[in-house]
Amino acid sequence: MADFDRRTALKGGLTASAVGLLGTHTVSAAAAAPGVQEPQIYGTAAWNARPPNGSIVVENHKPTYIVVHHTVDPGNVTDYTLEHAFWASRSIQNFHMDTRGWVDSGQQFTNSRGGYLTEGRHRSLEILRGGTQHVLGANVGNNNSTCIGIENEGLYSKEDVTPALWDSLVKMVAYIASQYGIAPAFIKGHRDFNSTECPGTVLYNRLPELRTAVGRLLGSASPKADLPEWPLLKPGDTGPRVRTAQELLRARGFAVPIDGVFGQSTKDAVAAVAAKNGLVRDACGATAETDETGFLGSDVWPLIVGPGSDPRALKAQLAG
Repeated sequence: MADFDRRTALKGGLTASAVGLLGTHTVSAAAAAPGVQEPQIYGTAAWNARPPNGSIVVENHKPTYIVVHHTVDPGNVTDYTLEHAFWASRSIQNFHMDTRGWVDSGQQFTNSRGGYLTEGRHRSLEILRGGTQHVLGANVGNNNSTCIGIENEGLYSKEDVTPALWDSLVKMVAYIASQYGIAPAFIKGHRDFNSTECPGTVLYNRLPELRTAVGRLLGSASPKADLPEWPLLKPGDTGPRVRTAQELLRARGFAVPIDGVFGQSTKDAVAAVAAKNGLVRDACGATAETDETGFLGSDVWPLIVGPGSDPRALKAQLAG
């Protein structure tokens, strides 16, 4: 049955489960590389996406990284239905197009708390199936040409994901990795590229587990221990890592105290570094976001590290 027929059935009052019993899957599961099968992914037509208001750019290369996000809004809802997943996809697209001014949804794929996977930016599923090109999204500032992103519905700064979302995330990431030949070590969180809380501390801390689970599905050896990443520091944080950041900022000419407290002057200094270097953070979220101005993360640390310093050694020190 065509996508139009599925939408008509849903609008006519049938439940998601009833529609499923009709055998009306919008995307049939197809075998990818050996051992990895395409999960059920609902295309843009299935959730009644608006047409893009500009050209969808297809890069003539594979992405390097698979990036995990959280949407923040609408929060950790308990509506796990297919209908809700479609609603969330429409909400994200409306926010990205109407408020952000983007041509379409910023992310290539979306994962609901009920474990339903949907295509985000148009043509993402078609191009993923080809396995040789990459739809350019808008979800990882200054790195979109190398990253393919998955938005996970919810806010995971303090709470964990649902079992259904985790299961579908593992399958989706494994399928993408299989199609593009991406090793598990290149599964990243949004904060590994930009100064953002995304994908939330709880979900971010589960990325090693995600890499292991994906590696298992790919039939590859367990990934090597994760190398230290730059830590994310936020206003209100305290401790030796904040003090280190303040020492680096002072060496760069900023009049910040070296007291280990991420106060207003430290926030202003970090924001100034980001602005001076034209850093942007393509945003997650369906309708709104928290204010992350002045966050010190992966894109700011390299800008305040002095010449001659060893970034790898500093990362290890900060991780200790």
